[in-house]
Amino acid sequence: MAVYVGMLRVARLCARSPRVLGARVGLSRVWQEARLWGVRPLSSGELDHTVPLPVGGFSYVQGHVGLHLSNKTVGRCLDATAQRVPDQEALVVHHENIRLTFAQLKEEVDKAASGLLSIGLRKGDRLGMWGPNSYAWVLMQLATAQAGIILVSVNPAYQAMELEYALKKVGCKALVFPKQFKTQQYYNILKQICPEVEKAQPGALKSQRLPDLTTVISVDAHLPGTLLLDEVVAAGSQEQNLTRLRHTQQFLSCHDPINIQFTSGTTGSPKGATLSHYNIVNNANMIGQRLRLHQKTPEESRVVLPSPLYHCLGSVGGTMVSLMHGVTLILCSPVFEGKKTLEAISRERATGEWESTGPGEGGSCVSPLSDSGVIAGSPAPPELIRAIINKLNMKELVVAYGTTENSPVTFMNFTEDTVEQKAESVGRVMPHTEAQIVNTETGTLTELNTPGELCIRGYCVMLGYWGEPQKTEEAIGQDKWYRTGDIAMMDEQGFCKIVGRSKDMIIRGGENIYPAELEDFFHTHPQVQEVQVVGVKDDRMGEEICACIRLKEGEKTTAEEIKAFCKGKISHFKIPRYIVFVTNYPLTVSGKIQKFKLREQMEQHLNL
Repeated sequence: MAVYVGMLRVARLCARSPRVLGARVGLSRVWQEARLWGVRPLSSGELDHTVPLPVGGFSYVQGHVGLHLSNKTVGRCLDATAQRVPDQEALVVHHENIRLTFAQLKEEVDKAASGLLSIGLRKGDRLGMWGPNSYAWVLMQLATAQAGIILVSVNPAYQAMELEYALKKVGCKALVFPKQFKTQQYYNILKQICPEVEKAQPGALKSQRLPDLTTVISVDAHLPGTLLLDEVVAAGSQEQNLTRLRHTQQFLSCHDPINIQFTSGTTGSPKGATLSHYNIVNNANMIGQRLRLHQKTPEESRVVLPSPLYHCLGSVGGTMVSLMHGVTLILCSPVFEGKKTLEAISRERATGEWESTGPGEGGSCVSPLSDSGVIAGSPAPPELIRAIINKLNMKELVVAYGTTENSPVTFMNFTEDTVEQKAESVGRVMPHTEAQIVNTETGTLTELNTPGELCIRGYCVMLGYWGEPQKTEEAIGQDKWYRTGDIAMMDEQGFCKIVGRSKDMIIRGGENIYPAELEDFFHTHPQVQEVQVVGVKDDRMGEEICACIRLKEGEKTTAEEIKAFCKGKISHFKIPRYIVFVTNYPLTVSGKIQKFKLREQMEQHLNL
């Protein structure tokens, strides 16, 4: 059984770890020369466990192409899996007491898709799903795909202004949400920007601020101006509506847009990365292949998903991997709760028992939970990776890397990689994917083990940013290379290490300094719980290093002691001039740290 994406946060519970993991580039003359020296695409006969190697001493690698790319839509993939393993458990939602086989899930998805068409939605319309992890979320993800409707993944933490931006950005025609979750009153938030909903005829909303929105669907309560999801699904069971669905499906293409995922907005306003069936079907298939899911028994093929479905890694690495490989997807709670995740792992195991001592001496967690898992989302300190593998006995843990714009996974470990290879890299390139690392100033290929911007090309690159052709062109060059904005290095074996964001790089007196490298170093300090490193302005050096440190509970130290810890361990120019102790960091609604805001806060705090 695998503990899937989001294990970082489980690890924080168990290992008391510091923090969680996360073109217009022309092929230069150097690259053209490198091809002559032997950089080559791999042959179609090589299998996934073979290692594509960089050749010629340059940071370019191409994943093998032996695994055929699929031209199926999401709906066709669900049909195929339901036919192949109809009685295999497909979905378990603990907090709603729901269990469905693949045959049952397909039946419900078909009715929901038919129901959406029956209320006036059509191929290409956008439907926003706004809420925490739930059965309804998975149902809408698959039903929209079956009907050719584009699912818009809306952050469940969005407030009125953020919701208005997202819905208007992509022109949502429909919105689906629960009445509330904890303190988040979804209907009341919608009324702030769409007061007309209270008096609207269900399905015929006319809103001044949201002119495209006509249909509001409530998941769990009769609310004024809304349709009830159960009633929409019931309408879909009528034969005439199912006939309309079958007719619509004849005109769907694997290259149609099917999902809009908003970027996190760490460097500006969120953009709507638009993905096709082709993008996510193939990425999910390759994730599962690298995890060897096709070799596992039904008892072993159970995936616990603690991360959010509105994230690309949750919807693709969770729902789609389950669908592609006939794997049971287990949703353990609406939002991440470490204890419930661990309970789900214990309860859903086919054999064995789970026993946790809880955080004890040294913050250890003794647990034969599961031997496999995936950790991804943000860069994870090497010490955390080692702790998860050793303290949680997860020998087959793998690290994955990607971006929403790449569907998302482009690099990933093999389960048999060594602990050090997992701790010190994000693995090796995925099949049918090209990766190159280029000098940020010249655009030329870097030599191996030299930092530069990571660029990706292949089937996985998004269709574009919805409604933003200029920003799409800035991200994806005419040669189809996507610029990730991540600074990375590649070694002789093709392992990739992410060292930071290009916008985060600090240039101090002409020296390039990568915050991620220093953050990894500070996580080896026994008193440090979490750290973020930013560059702050300096008249003489251009920039100086500022380490924003959150100490473990009950710990005390001084800036001088932290600097003394650095001496002799890292280069003198990498020792931060400023050490600031903090209790929190500015975050996006997705929980990602906004370094540009942190930089502003530090410059103000330091009177720079």
